[in-house]
Amino acid sequence: MTFRQFAFNNVLRNKRLYIAYFLSSMFTVMVFFTFAIFAFHPAFSDGSVNQNALFGMAVAGGIIYVFSFFFVLYSMSSFLQSRKKEFGLLIMLGATNKQIRLMVFLENILIGFFATVGGILIGLVFAKAILLVAENVLIISESLNFYFPTLAIAVTFISFIFLFFCISVFVSFILRTHKLIDLIKGDKQSKGEPKASIVLSILAALLLIVGYGTAIYVKGVLVVYAMIPVIIVITLGTYLLFTQLSVYVIHRLKRNKTIFWRKTNMLLFSDLSFRMKDNARTFFMVAIISTVAFSAIGSLYGFQSYLTKGKEVNTYTFTYSPWKDDSKELIEKDIRTINSVLQEEKIDAKMEALELTYFETHENFSSVLIVRATDYNRFAALLDEKELHPNENEAIVVEQSDAILTQESKGSEILIDSTIKLDSGQEIQPSRAIVSNVLSVYYGYYVVNDKIYEQLGLPVSTDMSAVWKAKEGQTEQVIEVGRKLNEQLEHKAYSVDYTLYEINKAFGIILFIGLFIGIVFFVSAGSFLYFRLFADLDEEKRKFRSIAKIGLTQSELKKVVNRQIAILFFSPIVVALIHGSVALTALSHMFDYNLTVESSLVLGSFAFIQLIYFLIVRFFYVKQVKRKIF
Repeated sequence: MTFRQFAFNNVLRNKRLYIAYFLSSMFTVMVFFTFAIFAFHPAFSDGSVNQNALFGMAVAGGIIYVFSFFFVLYSMSSFLQSRKKEFGLLIMLGATNKQIRLMVFLENILIGFFATVGGILIGLVFAKAILLVAENVLIISESLNFYFPTLAIAVTFISFIFLFFCISVFVSFILRTHKLIDLIKGDKQSKGEPKASIVLSILAALLLIVGYGTAIYVKGVLVVYAMIPVIIVITLGTYLLFTQLSVYVIHRLKRNKTIFWRKTNMLLFSDLSFRMKDNARTFFMVAIISTVAFSAIGSLYGFQSYLTKGKEVNTYTFTYSPWKDDSKELIEKDIRTINSVLQEEKIDAKMEALELTYFETHENFSSVLIVRATDYNRFAALLDEKELHPNENEAIVVEQSDAILTQESKGSEILIDSTIKLDSGQEIQPSRAIVSNVLSVYYGYYVVNDKIYEQLGLPVSTDMSAVWKAKEGQTEQVIEVGRKLNEQLEHKAYSVDYTLYEINKAFGIILFIGLFIGIVFFVSAGSFLYFRLFADLDEEKRKFRSIAKIGLTQSELKKVVNRQIAILFFSPIVVALIHGSVALTALSHMFDYNLTVESSLVLGSFAFIQLIYFLIVRFFYVKQVKRKIF
């Protein structure tokens, strides 16, 4: 058997340890290859189509490539730490340090080669489906037909073979072997009782409390100023949480005889503090990486939701608002232009126009809009909204739907407590407030009886608004009309469908890229946990084999192993979920917009994926342990 065959067989015989590293590497190659397929697609060959998408893909590919380097490097260093005994046996059999380095180099090159080839092949299999998804998500007018991506394959293959080569050289160069006795007995030497500082444990709790409290308390622009200090405080608190506070809590639980001596808890807590201490840095890194993934995707999804809520507030198909200094003749010309374009695109739409009059009523407002009931009802008829019929001594406050604006940002409460003064000296007290999108006014407005309106006197200022409501099922034509009017009328004509189309076209790129990067981070974090769990498997087998000799049953073994795996597997993920929820809460405070639904959807989806991943890992882990015992 040659030395190359020896290295190849060594990888095959340790496939349980290498599988997470191999699959994660293959996944990152596949994602990078997917971006390369987009970047070199023939639809983009002229350089004029969707340049933002191309730039975003290039940046995302660079981020994935750089992250892949550090991920593979960390994974390899972890593998080498778990193979001390193997290196010791090889040295006993006569292997030199140079040969061990060469073996590690060949193993890593072998895994890197097959991970690269496997990632490219899987990317080719799913390329058509991914192109179809991208064509719809990115709102690309060109058709992204499937093609054989020769250039993408070449770039991906060369890039990752070079990456694995550099890492293999680096790892083999820095590899150091310890004394033979340390290598042989590395997994049997006592590590000593893990110790935790009470001061540092308290500090960890205080840092997290202060960080969370600050992130939740600050609002508006203060969120931006507090962001960096909060991130630093919570990051430091997270590190101390896993290195100090978790070990301290386990020690306290072990001292509680009621808990420690209950059923199989003694087995659970016996070496849990050791494993928490040994895996502290891994848990810290997994928690931070997962938090970045949760926060990034949640922020992107929430921001898109915030921007695309406009249709719930402005339900008219088109809204025309002239500039302040526009003449009456120019306004009439603009309206004729809008009607002309609607006829060209054969859009059936009903129109209503209104002169908006603002009156001085309250010191907190320079002026407030007051509308006749008949004018309000004309606009309400377009939306099939309920009409208003106030009495002569009644005024109704109308506030905008809170689809975007929160209660703190509106003045409806001030309006309901104010009075409307008439020329005769009489004052009208508002009777009630309703929520409606018939007229979009930020602070709300009054609807009064027509007779009362005539007694208001001279308005402080006037404005003009015209709206069109088209029938359903004409979205494509409406978007085209919106584009034309946006060019011809200098943004005086607003089309909610066209605006949402442009937002989704621009923001869909960011969301699509952010989703892929977030998934890469999340999968990598799960791979770290998988490796750390299975790296200690041989030691766990020996421990449970010894305990089984004194009467440990299969059901008790399964219960202990399940609890131990769950604690180690979900500890960093739960911390990351809490971090992510606090970050998204801070984001909602910055925009004064409720992100509860979006946050729950993103965090819930990741939690569900992690649960499925845990069930799969647990099944194989328990199976491996039981096979060696019963």
